[in-house]
Amino acid sequence: MSETFEEFRRSFSYGSRSNLDFKFLKSLPDDEAAEFFRQLLEELGDAYDHGELDSLIQLAIDWQIRGYAPEEGAPRRWVYEDGPFAAPGKPLAESRVALFTSSGHFVADDDPRPFGVEDMTQQEAEDRIGEFIKAEPTLSRIPAETVREDLRVRHGGYDISSAATDPGVTFPVAVLRELEAEGVIGELHTDAFSFPGATSQMRIVKESGPAWAQMIRDEDIDLVLLVPV
Repeated sequence: MSETFEEFRRSFSYGSRSNLDFKFLKSLPDDEAAEFFRQLLEELGDAYDHGELDSLIQLAIDWQIRGYAPEEGAPRRWVYEDGPFAAPGKPLAESRVALFTSSGHFVADDDPRPFGVEDMTQQEAEDRIGEFIKAEPTLSRIPAETVREDLRVRHGGYDISSAATDPGVTFPVAVLRELEAEGVIGELHTDAFSFPGATSQMRIVKESGPAWAQMIRDEDIDLVLLVPV
């Protein structure tokens, strides 16, 4: 099936080629997106000679910044001016800390079963991203001592290959365990929490978020490490 260049560049954002690294292409006009690919291929050709990839990575980062930069005078979205700032009540070394991510991780035997589907594949999650974005998010509780082999990840909004290979990319609970052992943090909460972040933002603000905040208070968690994906 043929597709236009516009359809191609938009497919990296919640589309058939969903990829967080190149999601920014949706924000670029065709001529700028074409210029990105021209530069990318030029750098790739040079990499054959010098064998270094740093310039390729930097090129992608530079264009990500360009793609996401708001136009001059454009209204800002998702800005909550009345959000409260809560100063920590204890020193970090005396605080109970919990991990809270939007990575979509869960324990192998505790599948959240999105839309009632058991063992939903990553591909189906990507195909149903439109439904996820409108749905209320499901929060998974993950014991902090869960071994890597028992972790699973599913998310319709990004390529999970890196997160599946190394959970620490988006679910750095192992780092928090090390910080606990070193005394940098007082205590790691018994559970970490994760949900697939490509979901209804307004439901998080009005429904899920307040309920989750109350849960954090009820479980005497002092600080939360938020990892957005």
